[in-house]
Amino acid sequence: MSHHYLVKLVWTGNRGTGTSGYRAYDRDHQIIVRGKPVLKVSADAAFRGDPHSHNPEDLLVAALASCHMLWYLHLAAEAGIVVTGYRDEADGDMESGPEGGRFLEVILKPTVTIQAGDPAVALALHGEANRRCFIANSVNFPVKHAPTILQAG
Repeated sequence: MSHHYLVKLVWTGNRGTGTSGYRAYDRDHQIIVRGKPVLKVSADAAFRGDPHSHNPEDLLVAALASCHMLWYLHLAAEAGIVVTGYRDEADGDMESGPEGGRFLEVILKPTVTIQAGDPAVALALHGEANRRCFIANSVNFPVKHAPTILQAG
């Protein structure tokens, strides 16, 4: 089964002189997906972007965390693990230089609260969620996990 995702990107950073110089333009742009709110994006502040906007690096780490969570919740439901809370503080490490850059790794740090089910199974499901995550399967760097399982009540 194949899936298609259409995303429109519009650069909004032309100050009037375009890219006449490296400092002459803003890195601001919009990501538009039909029927969804427009996402205001810029470069990371380290690369002359707006520090108050999302940047591509934020979005990549967020996509990995979100994909992992969605697979995890699916697997938990199938395994009889009742999840009542899930939060993640994902951490991505990137290196850059004059010729570009690359992510070295992303570490997902989910804290999962369960109301029912075996905590050992709940912990083990993170490995399977990583193996099934579409985004994690599409990147060329390690996506690691440091999960915490809490029991409700």
